Amino acid sequence: MPSKSTPAHDLIKRKLLRRWRAIAAGLASLIVVDLLQLTIPRVIKKAVDEIALPGAAGNNLGRYALILLGIGVAIALFRYCWRRCLLGTARYVEQGLRNRLFGFLQGMPPAFFDTIATGDIMACATNDIQQVRMAIGMGMVALNDALFLGTAAVGFMLYIDAALTCYVMLPMPLIVISSRILGRRMHRSYRQVQAAFASMTETVRQRLAAIRLIKAHGLYGQASADVDRSSLQYVRRNMELVRISGIFFPLMLLFTNLSLALVLWLGGRRAMVGRITPGDFVAFLHYLGLMTWPMMALGWVINLVQRGKASLDRLDEVMRTRPQVESPSRPVTPGPCRGAVAFQEVVFSYPGRSRPAVEQISFKVEPGQVLGLVGPPGSGKTTVLNLVMRHYDVSRGRILLDGVDLRRLGPDWIRDAIAWVSQEPFIFAGTIKENLTLGRAGISKRRLERVLADAALEKTVAGLPAGLETLVGEKGVILSGGQKQRIALARALLKDSPVLLLDDPVSQVDAATGHHLVQTLRRLAGRKTMLIASHRLAAVSFADNIICLEQGRITASGSHGRLVAAGGYYCRMAIVQEGIHAF
Repeated sequence: MPSKSTPAHDLIKRKLLRRWRAIAAGLASLIVVDLLQLTIPRVIKKAVDEIALPGAAGNNLGRYALILLGIGVAIALFRYCWRRCLLGTARYVEQGLRNRLFGFLQGMPPAFFDTIATGDIMACATNDIQQVRMAIGMGMVALNDALFLGTAAVGFMLYIDAALTCYVMLPMPLIVISSRILGRRMHRSYRQVQAAFASMTETVRQRLAAIRLIKAHGLYGQASADVDRSSLQYVRRNMELVRISGIFFPLMLLFTNLSLALVLWLGGRRAMVGRITPGDFVAFLHYLGLMTWPMMALGWVINLVQRGKASLDRLDEVMRTRPQVESPSRPVTPGPCRGAVAFQEVVFSYPGRSRPAVEQISFKVEPGQVLGLVGPPGSGKTTVLNLVMRHYDVSRGRILLDGVDLRRLGPDWIRDAIAWVSQEPFIFAGTIKENLTLGRAGISKRRLERVLADAALEKTVAGLPAGLETLVGEKGVILSGGQKQRIALARALLKDSPVLLLDDPVSQVDAATGHHLVQTLRRLAGRKTMLIASHRLAAVSFADNIICLEQGRITASGSHGRLVAAGGYYCRMAIVQEGIHAF
């Protein structure tokens, strides 16, 4: 684990300190198990020595058998305790890491997800956290056994025959040297394996998300080739790791078997000449068998720690990322939002792009007013809405909400004040009701019915087999684009925030439905501040002010009638749409 302070490392330390009693109980139980295991060879020694005596009747063999049975039962009970305490602690750490990672991701602005693949996040949330859990849980067990059981076994072996024990310990320096050399190589290889796993996860995720497109265009071969190529890279990285660990573990066994060969050769001779008793020789072999696990455990600890450290490094790389949109240390809380929005000479460029997405944008919307945003694709309409939500921070200029710079307001206050309908609404794989309420309790049936009517969803819901309880499938697969758009509008209306942002709210509905939705928005005028971006001019024709954007700049502004009379882009679009969209 890293020595320096990092988000994941700090969380692990807090979790372990919080459960120190469970860890202490688990380690104590583990030590008891080790002591009981160390007792077994002593019992066997006495039994063997009794059997080896001339004329032995074996009167005490039953007693020795009962002692071994009792030791076995005690080992089972204490083994259950240490597994519950130590592995349970590792599970709590795993839960804490996963919650911390998810909380971190939830607190990051959308700009963060523009630069990181979903596959990387999924790999961190699953495989990486699992490796950290294994390093903590089984790592504690293996390290304790490697130190305590190994040391105690050596002590008993020294008690039986010090010279023979010295011969057995000859391979130990080789274990330390090989562990140090191969451990570093394993760490580098594990990081490459985890990166390849993240890449493969992202490749599979994208192909599954686009499965209908792949089927529609017959891209089976290409999709399979992409997944196969990514999987092959993952296999290659794993095979590189196998080549290293494939050397490491056989080396541990080789050194162990070398010790066993020395015991059989030298210890057998000493037993034959009476230097040690047959019972001592059998007990020595048993202690050497107990030594095998600590020697293997040492290798396993190194394996687990290298995996865990590589995964923890990846988690810290994610959680150390500084958000481009940072929350103020002392946010201003101006009270209930009135809904006044103002842009003052705003300039904004997306990360990695030299050309501004919007440039020198200035406007003001009073509480209850409606602002329309029109312009060709890529003109900056959606960017303006994203900036109001503070998904990004402006490069220059200021955005004010109720007269306060957005950068001085707390993100929770901003989110509560604004309801947002995105151009591509997301639908969860639950029921329609769950997609409308988004987990909010206490919403009355009457209010739901009113929102359904406002969003032109009454007939749609009535026609579904289970009404509001109908399951819509992954990303709302059973719904049309227009139905998804109306569900997004309905849940924004249900939120009932003073500011409503709508990005092309009628782009996927027919003329009659679009007319109904525009009438709903007209009724909201005066009660909510609305910013509506739309390619359909009828959706913004009733706005108090309409801004025409071209290449990120305001080229015209005014009412619908004034813009039509002024000519330019707005006038041309009005002529094209005349009579086509009558609502």
